[in-house]
Amino acid sequence: MNEFPVFKERSIASRPSFRAELNWLLAVLPGFPLLMLILRLWYLSRQDLPTMLLLVQYINPLGMLGALFITLSWIIPAAILVIRVLGGLLLVSAPGRAASSFLAVAALRMPGWVVGMAAVIAAFSWQLQLLPLLMMLIVAILGLTAVQGVEAGPWLMRWITLGVPVLTGILVWIFVWPGLVAAVRAGNWVTVLLLAGPPLFGPVLTGPLPENWARIATQWPAIAAAFAMPFVVGVVFLRTPVLADSAVETIAATGEVNVVRGQLLTVDDTSTTMLTADGEVIFIPNGEVRSKTLCPDSARSPESGIAVRGWAVETSALQWIAPTRKVTEVDPRCLGRPLDPS
Repeated sequence: MNEFPVFKERSIASRPSFRAELNWLLAVLPGFPLLMLILRLWYLSRQDLPTMLLLVQYINPLGMLGALFITLSWIIPAAILVIRVLGGLLLVSAPGRAASSFLAVAALRMPGWVVGMAAVIAAFSWQLQLLPLLMMLIVAILGLTAVQGVEAGPWLMRWITLGVPVLTGILVWIFVWPGLVAAVRAGNWVTVLLLAGPPLFGPVLTGPLPENWARIATQWPAIAAAFAMPFVVGVVFLRTPVLADSAVETIAATGEVNVVRGQLLTVDDTSTTMLTADGEVIFIPNGEVRSKTLCPDSARSPESGIAVRGWAVETSALQWIAPTRKVTEVDPRCLGRPLDPS
């Protein structure tokens, strides 16, 4: 007899409230990106309504949507994978109580291709120091899927739920060992925890857990993550640039040369409109504009300086593979100085 309980989908068919909960979720979800866009403009205008209305007039919504998409590119896969792991863990640990759990139902009805796409996106968009956690989530999902749908002997099930996570954890430790040693020497214990910690929990995530503790161990972390995620998204998105950082060199009638740093809003027939860092809108007559330049973000060095086999731990695979523009010389106008001091 198989010692791993299998939860059947027909046990949740009698609960009609899930359809109502899903309808509420689908109704509220489209309003979240709109709220983020409005908050971004409000934050950019420094809470000044006339400035905010001016930004609405000149800012392209596609640029803001692109910034929001880049912000959410790592959060959406994380939510999908965590729901699948915690819900699957509840399914195999307490099948009798899973029918009343939205988390378990969502995990049970989640298509495999959605989980696969989330794993691929996460592999390219997550930082290197988060990839050990991703590997353990993938191994846990494979083990939970086998427990729920595979009829096999106890030895094969133990290999799937214990052997594969342990072997994967050892391979992960071998790969990240140089970075782990460097992090220990540098005293960066957060990186040490992110690189070495996830493989320790691999065998636990494949379950089953004690039935009395299963709901607490799965539901409460999911609730805490659901409450924290909007704040994390908001903080990250509010710091994401949506306008080009520029420098405009001006010359007054007296011959005095100044440099205005800020974000370029628009250029019309009479003036150039700039938004400074403190939220002030400046209209510069085009006759006073001497030169303009775009100030790209300088290629910042990794915050910790720790790398794993030449791969910085704060860099994602997409950032590591894709070509980047390296800033070798900083334009003096981006530093607030005239291009030609003489």
